[in-house]
Amino acid sequence: MRFSKKIVVLIVTLNIVFTAAILAVFWHTGNEPGVLVGAWFTFTTGELWALSKVTREKNKLKKESEELK
Repeated sequence: MRFSKKIVVLIVTLNIVFTAAILAVFWHTGNEPGVLVGAWFTFTTGELWALSKVTREKNKLKKESEELK
């Protein structure tokens, strides 16, 4: 499996674990850490977008080099 696919699987897994942890905190305290939730999902979404941009650029360069041959 490519490294980028491992990163995507890791981020999705971390999001699931984070969501479960936040639900447990909410269950016990009755308070939702809204800023933390927003920051977490903003961070993970940004990482996935950056990874997709790197992958797109890599594919674009590969395609261009194949066309030159």
